Amino acid sequence: MSRLLSSLPRRTLSSTQLRSGVGRSSRAYGVIAQSVQASDIQDDIAKIRRDFLAAKENFVRMPDALKGIPKMNPLGIYVNKNLRLDNIQVYGFDYDYTLAHYSSNLQTLIYDLAKEYMVNEFKYPQSCLEFKYDPTFPIRGLYYDKLKGCLLKLDFFGSIEPDGCYFGRHKLSRNEIVEIYGTRHIGRDQLWGLVGLMDFFCFSEACLIADMVQHFVDAKLDFDASYIYQDVNYAIQHVHQSGLVHKGILSDPDRYIVKNGQLLRFLKMLKEKGKNLFLLTNSPYNFVDGGMRFMLEDSLGQRESWRELFDVVIAKANKPNFYTSEHPFRGPEYGRMIDIGFCYDVEKDTLAYSKVDAFLPNKIYYHGCLKSFLNITKWKGPEVMYFGDHLFSDLRGPSKAGWRTAAIIQELESEIQIQNEDSYRFEQ
Repeated sequence: MSRLLSSLPRRTLSSTQLRSGVGRSSRAYGVIAQSVQASDIQDDIAKIRRDFLAAKENFVRMPDALKGIPKMNPLGIYVNKNLRLDNIQVYGFDYDYTLAHYSSNLQTLIYDLAKEYMVNEFKYPQSCLEFKYDPTFPIRGLYYDKLKGCLLKLDFFGSIEPDGCYFGRHKLSRNEIVEIYGTRHIGRDQLWGLVGLMDFFCFSEACLIADMVQHFVDAKLDFDASYIYQDVNYAIQHVHQSGLVHKGILSDPDRYIVKNGQLLRFLKMLKEKGKNLFLLTNSPYNFVDGGMRFMLEDSLGQRESWRELFDVVIAKANKPNFYTSEHPFRGPEYGRMIDIGFCYDVEKDTLAYSKVDAFLPNKIYYHGCLKSFLNITKWKGPEVMYFGDHLFSDLRGPSKAGWRTAAIIQELESEIQIQNEDSYRFEQ
């Protein structure tokens, strides 16, 4: 407006002219100003229209542009630190969900055994036997709030995900989350009441907890959320430690174990390259042996044994305590079963109790600790890589000992496949 006024011709008006009505020129100035202002608005509108049409054209062409963006390999290996594999001389493996993978039927088996135990031993209502495992409900990495009875999915900053808070089977809205917790952020004072459900075996546990909470809510019965967790967790631990799950799997391996035709080729390739291999698992030997025999039955010769692929086999390692305790290995003489570390006699199903100062070929060892393991093998931390599926039980301890670690993240394959879809990329 100031530019407009300064560009107009200047006139000096006398008092007579002003009194005679020449002041009407001020109205003319107003008309001119309004006209120029309207012109500016039209120019702005035209610019906005051009920008919109250009953006629309780019939007229409976006699918073609996406084709030029490389997609990620769902079967790839991803690293967060530079690593020279030629420096790795020793490869270690967990068993469950690392060498051996299972179908979703396993979660149903664990769920059913645990709910039956709760009804038979803890006297939960018989109607609980009607519960069915829902494979679409749980995901890995949940927390259960033992004080408030909620299942939570927290982000990296400790805040509750908007769609990741359930009370029983009811998904809580943002307002309900704020009403219960005061905020979406979980403070340090609230963390002590949370328990993590981090591995694949926790799927059935998370689902059973939610179903039990929902049962009490529907029945309008008072309950203590911490007791439900205590009972469900005890039942889940029982069906594992008692061997019920292991017996169920080995009784019908085709139903529960997923074969991998590349497993033997991979292990043999490492051996042919002169690498040392070891198996370190919390599972008992008989279960591991049955699973390995099943997975490799189509590949191994009649006189070959899967144990020949490994320099050391350690079962019932009691991870993560294995990495911090000082329990010694014991053996190889045959004797009665005791509670620390020893050599396992495959034929007699017994554990020896003499001192272990060397790992003998084709022997199975139980328990022990990382300190004794390194003293016996003389393997140095940076030359060892350990594969596992559980970030806390499998990988945190080895990484602190200087081992290289590799996480087997089964969900990553499907997540990458989703991110590779044009619809997802277009939406992002």
